[in-house]
Amino acid sequence: MGNKILLEVRGLTKTFGSRTVVDRLNLRIEEGDIYGFLGTNGSGKTTTIRMITGLVHPDAGEVRIGGFHLKSQFKAAISLVGAIVENPAFYTYLSAYDNLKLTANLLPWVTRKRIDEVLEIAGLSDRAKDKVGTYSLGMKQRLGIAGALLNRPKLIILDEPTNGLDPQGMKGIKELIAQLAAEQGISFLISSHLLHEVEQICTKAGVIRKGKLIAEGEVRQLLASGEETVEIVTSEPDKAEQLLRSASEVISVSRSQDQLIVRTNGDCSFKLNQLLMTSGVHIRTISRRPRTLEQFFFDITEGGGEP
Repeated sequence: MGNKILLEVRGLTKTFGSRTVVDRLNLRIEEGDIYGFLGTNGSGKTTTIRMITGLVHPDAGEVRIGGFHLKSQFKAAISLVGAIVENPAFYTYLSAYDNLKLTANLLPWVTRKRIDEVLEIAGLSDRAKDKVGTYSLGMKQRLGIAGALLNRPKLIILDEPTNGLDPQGMKGIKELIAQLAAEQGISFLISSHLLHEVEQICTKAGVIRKGKLIAEGEVRQLLASGEETVEIVTSEPDKAEQLLRSASEVISVSRSQDQLIVRTNGDCSFKLNQLLMTSGVHIRTISRRPRTLEQFFFDITEGGGEP
């Protein structure tokens, strides 16, 4: 039995003037997913998030959260969501606790005990009474996540959560997201352009280009598909290069002295090894370079097609 669907987007469309920013987008997030929502600037990521959170009205399509229709059952749907869209905003002259108390005043069911709980979860208990103006950017992001946790959401939406953070701040946010997913079963929709960070933490990913979803799936499956890079070191680089360039599986070959970097259109390292060996080429080493999410992203967004 599959996991329960928390977020379902069908045919979502938004046009500004003559420009279609989001074009019949379909998206689905299940319980337990940490979903990376990827795209270049202007691809429609933030507009999509704004429609999912009710900040922008779509021209067509629908959004369901926990089975509730966002348009006709807004309160029930949005009660399941916590979100930080772009940078979290706070009163810098107030403490973290007082900032969260102001947010809690809008949510009558949120108790003072819950404020203490989310500050503890975010690792800010010892700085709860300090003015937010003294916080680092990473601490402010943690406070933003604490605010998003106040209403005990099932789904948290984060728009560029590690943008501008130093490595230590990024590490802290990633650890907090992983902790919340593992210990509290919260699902995440994370929009980010930092593909290395997404690859490390997300279980699923979708790529949007010109408002359309062009690829989606489990991260490990996406990285296992499409092109592969093979590194070959040989004492006969001239002969090896000539043979490799003639192989139908090979996209390109680059060379540095006795080392060849070969891009192929699939899992072909065994075939390349066999080709060279049967032709009498002495191979010192042959190894596959793991495909990264960044390579996958550029392959499909710059190549103009699906992987």
